[in-house]
Amino acid sequence: MNPLMPDVIVNGETIPSAVIAAEAQNHNAPQDKPGWAWKAAARAMVIRALLLQEAGRLGLKPDPLMLDGDKQETEDESLIRAVLEQEMDIPAVSATECQFIYDTRKEIFRSPNLFQPAHILFAVKPEDKEARDVAKKNASEFITTIQKNSKAFADIAKSNSDCPSKDAGGTLGQIGTGDTVPEFEVVLDILAAGDLHPEPVETRFGIHIVRMDEKAEGQQLPFDAVKHQIMEKLEQVAWAKAAQIYTQDLVNGADVEGIDLSKPIETVVQ
Repeated sequence: MNPLMPDVIVNGETIPSAVIAAEAQNHNAPQDKPGWAWKAAARAMVIRALLLQEAGRLGLKPDPLMLDGDKQETEDESLIRAVLEQEMDIPAVSATECQFIYDTRKEIFRSPNLFQPAHILFAVKPEDKEARDVAKKNASEFITTIQKNSKAFADIAKSNSDCPSKDAGGTLGQIGTGDTVPEFEVVLDILAAGDLHPEPVETRFGIHIVRMDEKAEGQQLPFDAVKHQIMEKLEQVAWAKAAQIYTQDLVNGADVEGIDLSKPIETVVQ
């Protein structure tokens, strides 16, 4: 047995090291710190064992629920859910809390901006600097032409664009916030309806000439329209905090050998 990754014993119940190692495959860790994944897996399996032990102490019986996609809970999953539902103390979320979140973060409760842009794409790979420089030069010359004669945009698109939208004179139709890549959306945000961006726009797809045909700014959503959404999010946060407190109390009261759960496991970004 590897002394760095031993069997773990939870109130006399042994969790073999090999089982923990298999579970560790589901936990991310930096390549130079494989022990992090093992510790995270061991902690998860200790908590699972404690919850199932608690289900036995409470005399709970499995009653699996049907899940989405015609899947069903396992008996262990059913018991763990039952323990948490019965034993956790979850504070109720109030309308006042929801109103506070809305009032202090109004900027996120908006309908998306809507854009109707047109573009001419010169497709070049990000790593091909020489081709990009040529595309920028050509785009700049075409922009000068379009600034002198706005009707030239459609003809230039049809003859030169590498995007299928060239068949529609470069028009992309209506798109919303988040529908395109960030570097393109930045330009959409600053252009007003009728504007032609005065310089070539560079994205991962290549070089663009961009025109904004129509634009509708997102509107502030009323509290009543987002109250349920805020309530659900706060309830999820409250549930997660309650579960963390409850399971930590179980850990604190358990006899665990093979891993020191009093020390925090380093957070690994998923």
